[in-house]
Amino acid sequence: MKSVLEKYIPEHSVDTVFELIKSNQVHLKIVNERVTRHGDYRRHPDGFHQITVNASLNKYRFLITLIHEIAHLVAFEKYGRNIKPHGDEWKLTFQRLMVPFIRPEIFPNQLLPLLARHFRNPKASSDTDATLSLALKQFDPVNDKNYIFEIPYGSVFRIHNGKIFKKVALRTKRYECVEVNSGRIYLFNPNAEVELLPN
Repeated sequence: MKSVLEKYIPEHSVDTVFELIKSNQVHLKIVNERVTRHGDYRRHPDGFHQITVNASLNKYRFLITLIHEIAHLVAFEKYGRNIKPHGDEWKLTFQRLMVPFIRPEIFPNQLLPLLARHFRNPKASSDTDATLSLALKQFDPVNDKNYIFEIPYGSVFRIHNGKIFKKVALRTKRYECVEVNSGRIYLFNPNAEVELLPN
């Protein structure tokens, strides 16, 4: 298990993460990329805990995602199953579990202040923190995708299922985009990754 972890997370985090996985009896599954999520946690009917994380994540995002999911398990075990998945109990647990990792041996210096700020009040996804998300993106293997918030209005882009849209407006926190074929309006989160097309 340790040798597997070494491929996916920063070297100086391996021992601590391995202990977390062992002490919480986590069955970790590393899966091919899912578009809608970086990872998830499930408690199976027979009581075993399964966490899946996308193999395609860079090592810093992989570590944050894995600790995010372990925080669900730990929070449910400690506070009971009736808590909100991303409520105060989970936030507190996630903060507590992340503290040992927010150090220069594990994360690059430019990420440390962004992580410290993010973990004052962690969100359901690190992707909703645009500054942190953009900073983490620079460590991705070659990535030809853009975030919606980065591209100019009027840009035409393709999403994972092949549909083509045009970015038209900002509505509160999400971007209004028109599907080119149907003319229907869709709302996108600022950090949706899209493929920019030549206009």
